[in-house]
Amino acid sequence: MSKNFEVATLLDYYGMLLTDKQREAVEYYYNDDLSLGEIAENLEISRQGVRDSIKRAEAILFEAEEKLCLLKNSRKLEEGLKIIREKIDVIDDLNIKRYRSNDINESIKIILAELEKLGEM
Repeated sequence: MSKNFEVATLLDYYGMLLTDKQREAVEYYYNDDLSLGEIAENLEISRQGVRDSIKRAEAILFEAEEKLCLLKNSRKLEEGLKIIREKIDVIDDLNIKRYRSNDINESIKIILAELEKLGEM
C-alpha cells in the first residue's frame, strides 16, 4: 500500500489526535494533493511550517497505529467477514443442491443479518 493512501487512512482513524492545523495540512497534502506552497498559502504559514506540521502529524498517526492497531484490526475484521460471507455462499449452495433444510436456511439468514450489523461498525 502506498504511503499516501496509508496516511490518508490513518487520518480517518486517528485524525482527532492532531491539532487543527496539523489535520488541515495533512488533509490538504494527502487528500487534496496540494503542494506545500499551496497549503502554506491556505494556512497562512511558511512552507517549512507546513512541512514540519505534516512530518509531526505523520509521526503521531503512525505511532498511534503502532500502539492501538485500529487500522490493522479493522483490516483483519474485513478479511474475516469476507471469508465468512464466501463460506455462507458455499453452505447455501450445498443446502439448495442436497439438503433443502429450512433450519439451515434460517441459520444462514441469521448469520447474514449479523454480518450486516458488523459491516455497519
